[in-house]
Amino acid sequence: MEPSLEIRKIWEDDDMIEVVFAVADGQSVFGTKLYVGHGTLKETVEELDKFKSQVHGGIYDLEWGGFGPEFANGAVRIRLHFYRNARLCISGLIESEYTEFGLKKIASRGELYFYSEPASLDNFIDEMRSLSNGVTDSVSLAGKT
Repeated sequence: MEPSLEIRKIWEDDDMIEVVFAVADGQSVFGTKLYVGHGTLKETVEELDKFKSQVHGGIYDLEWGGFGPEFANGAVRIRLHFYRNARLCISGLIESEYTEFGLKKIASRGELYFYSEPASLDNFIDEMRSLSNGVTDSVSLAGKT
């Protein structure tokens, strides 16, 4: 298993897209379904385009979905941080949808970390643009071991 971040569209209507968002660190993988608006995809591409030039310490936080039992489906919070020598550190917190478990509602959570490179980020941004425009149904950001 290689480190990566993957997004796959599984459903959409005029307002929302349902995706499976998965993060792998090379040893473990955690994924969840969540909803994201079409406008949010376009905003994400624009923000990533700005971030990619901040190779000396830039930080970008991507947050989709809502954490907590009040929200439908799951949530993700991904931090991309350019570290020494333009190395890209990626940390991800992923939460599943809340479900009944005994007398309470619970959600599974995963927190994973991996490295990537600026060239992989460029490819990811291009793929995200294609996802946003409806050209493709899946994108990935390759990690580095």
